[in-house]
Amino acid sequence: MRLRAAILGAVLAACSAPAFGQCAMCYMAAKGAPLKSQKALNNAVVFLLVPPVGMMSILIGGGFLYARRRDQEVAEQKIQTV
Repeated sequence: MRLRAAILGAVLAACSAPAFGQCAMCYMAAKGAPLKSQKALNNAVVFLLVPPVGMMSILIGGGFLYARRRDQEVAEQKIQTV
């Protein structure tokens, strides 16, 4: 199991390598911009981050609620059949 986790981690790290270079380029481009533009970029990043994180939170929370209800129903059925 640890070997699989290590392989998965290595693959994910290898896939994310190009992103580090892109972030450095964006950082340098933003650093050369005026202060007002830098603040606008920071606000834009946060603004664009909120919807995906919100949707993921809602979907994961819904999945946990569904699983909990399903487990309770299965437990109730077992009690009724005994």
